[in-house]
Amino acid sequence: MDLPGPIHEILMLFGGFVLLLGGLGVVLLNNPIYSAFSLGLVLVCISLFYFLLNSYFVAVAQLLIYVGAINVLIIFAVMFVNGSEWSKDKNYWTIGDGFTSLVCITIVFH
Repeated sequence: MDLPGPIHEILMLFGGFVLLLGGLGVVLLNNPIYSAFSLGLVLVCISLFYFLLNSYFVAVAQLLIYVGAINVLIIFAVMFVNGSEWSKDKNYWTIGDGFTSLVCITIVFH
C-alpha cells in the first residue's frame, strides 16, 4: 500500500503492539479456547504486516491458510477433546433441541 509515512508507521506500531499482546495471550491464558483465539489475532497481525510490505498474495494466503484453516482446526480439536463440564453435570432439554428433533424426524419420514 502506498500510505503516507506517518500512517504507515502508526499501523506498523499498532500491529506490533497487538502482536505482542496476542503472543502474551497465547502463552499466558489458561483457557485453551482463548489461547487459540489469541493465536488467530497474532496471525491476523502478521497478515497486516504483509499487507503493509506490499506482499498481497502472501497476506491473503496467510489469512486463508493459517487463520481460516489451521486456527479453526485447532479450535475444533480443543473443543472436541475438551468436553465441557456443564454438559456432563446436567442434561437439559431445550426448545431448540425439540424443534431440531422434530425437523429431523419429519425429514426422515417424509
